[in-house]
Amino acid sequence: MPVPLPYPSPSGPWPPQGSPLLPRLLLEPTMTRGGVFDGAWWPRSNRVAAELPDLITALGAHFGRIVRVGLDTATWAGVPRSVVVNGLMIKINWFAGSDATISVTRGFQDHILLLVVPPGTDALTAASAMAGASATGNHTPAAELLLARAMRSGPGPDAPDGPPTRLPI
Repeated sequence: MPVPLPYPSPSGPWPPQGSPLLPRLLLEPTMTRGGVFDGAWWPRSNRVAAELPDLITALGAHFGRIVRVGLDTATWAGVPRSVVVNGLMIKINWFAGSDATISVTRGFQDHILLLVVPPGTDALTAASAMAGASATGNHTPAAELLLARAMRSGPGPDAPDGPPTRLPI
């Protein structure tokens, strides 16, 4: 007997409450590294110790072993020096001034740069920003990607937008 899939709800195509949460991650499909970003990530909270393990697991399945993560400590709560993910210690580098990005290192020189959509962002803005950051050859700065939907929609929640964009999880 086939297992019924959950229908996307107005709040997004996320798993029903109580299901395991997968990271909301969208990667540039060709990984040619021809743009500013290699994809986008929309964490559910600013608690880095709770959010990073799932992101690292997902990226590790796609790219191989992740050895280091670089992030801006001003954006995250309780940033440790490292996290243990699947039995491996992942170092966390701290830097300032780039709260809308996270750098992930695979090996010693292979860096993956992701746009970070702030946790409280509405689904339409997040979908727009993630689609822009994961587009092949993207060259739009993070601040513009995160404001793109608001500028297109105009003020207020009732601005016409068309159907919401489905985000992969």
